[in-house]
Amino acid sequence: MLTAIHLLIYSDDPPATRAFLRDVLGWPFVEEPDVPGWLIFKTGQSELGVHPTSYTHEGTERSHPRHHQISLMCDDIEATISELTEKGAVFSGPVEELGFGLATNLEIPGADPILVYEPRYPTAYDL
Repeated sequence: MLTAIHLLIYSDDPPATRAFLRDVLGWPFVEEPDVPGWLIFKTGQSELGVHPTSYTHEGTERSHPRHHQISLMCDDIEATISELTEKGAVFSGPVEELGFGLATNLEIPGADPILVYEPRYPTAYDL
């Protein structure tokens, strides 16, 4: 029986990335007993979507390479930005309406930005 999803962030500066997840996002963690400083974080509820690599939208052909993506969900994007900014988080741009929700990118020290969004669709994570 599957019990969870394990996500990975590859970082150029793992200690800085881990400190950000621990101190700014406030995620609970366990420490790998054999590797001090190697933290594994509880990320909360999740859901998984499957998107096509090729499709037509409003008459325009679109395609994306196969890949995986991490996004963080919130119930109030402005409140989330305010709360995280007070803790030192940096967002790379203004909130945008992307159709599926209101979104912006959260800068992650040592790693690529992660999309943060307030969904505008029925969510599955609380089923």
